[in-house]
Amino acid sequence: MRVHVIHAHPVETSYNRALFSAVVESLEAAGHTVDALNLYDEDFPAVMTREERLGYHDVPGNLTPAIKPYVDRLRAAEAIVLVHPVWNYGYPAILKGYFDRIFLPGVSFTMEGGDDRGQLVPCLSNIKKVAFVTSYGGNRIRTWIMGDPPRRLAMRWGWVTFRARPQYMALYDMNNCTPSRLDGFLAKVRQAMRAF
Repeated sequence: MRVHVIHAHPVETSYNRALFSAVVESLEAAGHTVDALNLYDEDFPAVMTREERLGYHDVPGNLTPAIKPYVDRLRAAEAIVLVHPVWNYGYPAILKGYFDRIFLPGVSFTMEGGDDRGQLVPCLSNIKKVAFVTSYGGNRIRTWIMGDPPRRLAMRWGWVTFRARPQYMALYDMNNCTPSRLDGFLAKVRQAMRAF
């Protein structure tokens, strides 16, 4: 299977980067073809331009030369794994910008009726499996009180967008984790990706 692995963390020595490496290595060891996209290393421009927003619903004209290569990679994938930290109970800005700029009308959805008032119809039918691998600074209880927006969004948006129930692997309270707990979560991620 061709798996598009998307990573969003700026520090190459971070635990989150170790998660990204574990995902890529485990998928490759299981025989998958991996297309790894590190948004920070590629200096992905996360800010939607004025022109992009004005042309947002202009399918296929909304595929500008700047974003078409990323769309092509998404369309070529059979599965997606997103590896990212949770910051302020949300996605890193660069990852949110990726979603805003790449998951466009005509790419991840169409509007039934042809205008921006129609019924949303998902169109990434090429994606058969989705997983999120993430780490939280906050503990599970505090995050639950806040509603755990990243988990809720991933599970609901993932289901609607891809028509596949996402797998969500999260390490909570990572700032207070023992080395053995950190290693244990890495092992869990490796095992899940080998079985992906």
